Amino acid sequence: MKRFLITLLLIVTTITSIYAQPRLSSNKSMHNMGQIEWKHPVTVEYLITNTGDKPLVINNVTASCACTDVAWNKQPIAAGDKGIVKVTFDAKALGRFEKSIGIYSNSTPNLVYLKFNGEVVAKITDYTKTHPYQIGDIKLNRNEFDFPDAQRGEKPVIEFSIVNNTDRPYIPILMHLPHYLKMETKPNVLQKGEKGNVKLTLNTNKLLDLGLTQTSVYLARFVGDKVGEENEIPVSAILLPDLSSSNEIDKPQIHLSTVDIDFVEKLQKKNKATQDIFIVNEGKSPLKITKLQVFNSAINVDLKKTVIQAGEATRLRVTVRKNKLGKNKKHMRILMITNDPDQPKVIINVKQ
Repeated sequence: MKRFLITLLLIVTTITSIYAQPRLSSNKSMHNMGQIEWKHPVTVEYLITNTGDKPLVINNVTASCACTDVAWNKQPIAAGDKGIVKVTFDAKALGRFEKSIGIYSNSTPNLVYLKFNGEVVAKITDYTKTHPYQIGDIKLNRNEFDFPDAQRGEKPVIEFSIVNNTDRPYIPILMHLPHYLKMETKPNVLQKGEKGNVKLTLNTNKLLDLGLTQTSVYLARFVGDKVGEENEIPVSAILLPDLSSSNEIDKPQIHLSTVDIDFVEKLQKKNKATQDIFIVNEGKSPLKITKLQVFNSAINVDLKKTVIQAGEATRLRVTVRKNKLGKNKKHMRILMITNDPDQPKVIINVKQ
């Protein structure tokens, strides 16, 4: 029976791999920068998602003008996972502009164009586009801090800017800052209408374990402010294993029957819905699943084996209970950490 199951899974894997391909999707095709200050470079981030079922590789990113710099994920983006393409624009002249970047990848089509526009001014008077989030009278250009994936010893950085929209001097302070984060502000005091920059540095040596670490910090709106939902900013970081010394020839290779589960129809009829995901090791050495995390109490997972030999398979059973969902429908995903050097992180999305 076991041999029949493995043979069946390998046949299914072979059939699906014929049609499997990476797909590049961006969270936006056009980004409006609004007003930006002359001779002050600005950066926009495009969130790239691999909506296919094979690793996505971005080979190159080109810009339509020499005044634009680009940076992107050089490592393959696993199926269902996300990456970032950063575009830094250093305006050389005042006035309105529209620029584009071209992303070359192993997806179909292999070239995707993304655009950005705005207006270069001598002094910014309108922060509506550049700082769309507001906590009290403080405007921000981002409302969550999601650090790029990192390995132990690395110190990734997130930078964001804030605008003092109050009628008095303001000192930026993040309350409940955890010990693994360091905050630096420039300038330390913002005058009325002034913009400042904040840099957050993550010390991965102080993270306790592999996988996702989540917390919240709270932006003080004034001296003596208290913490609450109104000034809460979520923080997340994923610590990956260091697999740089892995043997490229005899490495494990993970393949999942799906990374997207849709429970919408099932949960309309009953309280509990279950689906099995089959995990096959297509590599030549044992595949180890070192971490399996869920972030919503309505999701339950049951992994049959954490070590899968070459050519073998196992089952991951995912169950969602509707009565535990309530209004908490956030974080409907599963995080898996493996020793596959090409896919050390696998995200399984759960739709309900």
